[in-house]
Amino acid sequence: MKKIVLSIIICMTAGVAVTQNAIPASYRFTLEDCLNYAFGNNYNLQSMKLTEDARADAYEQSKMERLPSLSASLSENLNHSKNSDASFGGSYGLNANMTLYQGGNISNTIEQNKLRKEQSFYQTSLYENNLTIQILQAFLTALGNEELLKYQETVVKASEEQMKQGKEQFQFGKILESDYLLLEAQCANDKNNVLNTQISRDNSLLTLKSLLAMQAIDDLQIIYPDTASIHAMSILPSMNQVLESAMLTLPDLKISQYNIDIAKIGLKMSKANYLPALSLHGSIGTGHTDYTSFGSQLSNRLNQQIGLSLSVPIYDNSRTKSKVTQSRIALQQAELDKKQSESDIQQTVVTEYQSVVSAYNKFQTTNIRQNAYSKTFDVYRAQFRLGSITAVDLLQQQNNYISALNDYIQSKYEFMLKRKVLDVYMGIQVKM
Repeated sequence: MKKIVLSIIICMTAGVAVTQNAIPASYRFTLEDCLNYAFGNNYNLQSMKLTEDARADAYEQSKMERLPSLSASLSENLNHSKNSDASFGGSYGLNANMTLYQGGNISNTIEQNKLRKEQSFYQTSLYENNLTIQILQAFLTALGNEELLKYQETVVKASEEQMKQGKEQFQFGKILESDYLLLEAQCANDKNNVLNTQISRDNSLLTLKSLLAMQAIDDLQIIYPDTASIHAMSILPSMNQVLESAMLTLPDLKISQYNIDIAKIGLKMSKANYLPALSLHGSIGTGHTDYTSFGSQLSNRLNQQIGLSLSVPIYDNSRTKSKVTQSRIALQQAELDKKQSESDIQQTVVTEYQSVVSAYNKFQTTNIRQNAYSKTFDVYRAQFRLGSITAVDLLQQQNNYISALNDYIQSKYEFMLKRKVLDVYMGIQVKM
């Protein structure tokens, strides 16, 4: 009975814990809030920072290699043979070793680990840039779907009103049944569009939650930015300014330069294997053969030793030669990679700049187009209420308006995304 009661208590406790963990949190974030939250919680970013810590520790450890190593030894033995009684014996010692010269490998290792530690900071910065772009895309996609949803819900209301009017006109014989069925089909299609947009918006928010390391069940509401910011975004710096800023601030090139510097030191370390190694060693020890006059034995057996060891490489089956060759190739490869990175960045920035210009022109065009179709659709709705046009004419204008509206919203948020990506390339803090 006690086991049954205990099992019930455990199950209830576990159930409460699961329920508590499953309680969704609620957030209401601007774009800046999303970025700040992601930089503090994103799992991959936390992993990158752990790599920074590991490389910092490796750098500190490599500096300790300049110091001598010290070890102690202690042993106690029981000796017995057929011709002698049992006896105890022991020995105690301290041993120290210190590398005096190893072809500069200790200094080179310290410098190499220092470079790796510094490089890891820029590798984290590179991931932060990529994360920023992903958050921008998910955030603006969700905003675009939210804005589209509002327009679509208005269109649904209009479709329902048109279907109601069409039903009355059909009942009075003013329109054919086929016209009324077209209005009914259009209303159903508009409602389906609303559902699809809701799903797209929720999927974008789900992607955003994943980037922010939130639970899928959390409630995330995003705050719409000031629409005046779109006009501010249209003011572009010159392409040369963008290129200059990108080449100075993007972490990609800094990472490539660190790879070159690390490879140069790697080549020095490979060549150091041709050189002799010199080390200093020393020890102090004592011991005893039994426990009679224990202190005197330790004093009489006390011994000290100090010495130098020189290791001169003569022939190692060309292993050092091969390492030098491989290190030189690695250096050449790092230099080529940097040149390729410079070329790729220039091409990417120029392409992105032109895309921003194109996206803004498209946004202006679609804005004019959707305004025109919106007013035309309002006119046709009024004419349909008066019975002066057919349902086919009305639905054609409605579809034209919906198509223009979709193009406008898509181009609007495409421009905002591309413009903010340009800020990321220029090293400017993303705000909206």
